[in-house]
Amino acid sequence: MVFPDSLETSISQAVEATKAAIADHKTLLKIDIAIPELKPLPVAQQYLSQLPDLGENVKVFFSDTGAAALARHQWQDITYELRGIEELLEPVQPENEAFVFIAPTPVEVGKVEKICSQAGDRVCILFNPKLEDVSIVGIGMAGRSLRERFLNNIDSCYSFLPLERGAVIRAYPSDWQVWWAEGEEDGSEYQLLASEENRPSGERIGQILAPLMATEDVRKPSLLDNMQQFWKALTQ
Repeated sequence: MVFPDSLETSISQAVEATKAAIADHKTLLKIDIAIPELKPLPVAQQYLSQLPDLGENVKVFFSDTGAAALARHQWQDITYELRGIEELLEPVQPENEAFVFIAPTPVEVGKVEKICSQAGDRVCILFNPKLEDVSIVGIGMAGRSLRERFLNNIDSCYSFLPLERGAVIRAYPSDWQVWWAEGEEDGSEYQLLASEENRPSGERIGQILAPLMATEDVRKPSLLDNMQQFWKALTQ
């Protein structure tokens, strides 16, 4: 895998990773393209327009009916059924072949889990989900149970999680990779620093980057701290 030099490249990598995961019979998938201030609808449209192989009867769910209506108006190239997640009394039907959730929030986590459970062995894709806000999901027994039975069972099919001068990337079936730019100038080469079997924590990324930070300009002593804070924010 190469470092994606554009959003379009990242989306193409996500599409190929999704196809590979489905070919390996993975059914509960997550796509994370966590670029700050990224608007999910246009990116999701590009992703789905390149992924026509999910079936002829696919439901795409949005957090509210307004977003679904907007997508129905703008997504002329998408033939899938576009719905608000609370719009249908019976969202899962026998003829449905796959389900996609666009940027679901913690408010919808119960509904998302229910649909995925009813889907059985059909493909469910969570695109840029934000499901783990501890203030809503909880940190006690209820939150732990939700994570054990659902959230922890979602396969990270594709992740692009930016760092200050690089990113942590995972494209199924590859390992998690930490990339870093050699310099701050535009066009600086990105180098692969590490491959990890599991998603690296902020502490682990700090360990990987520590040797590079030791040679950074002393005028920027907080670079590593800022990066770790940003990483923690992304993974909340």
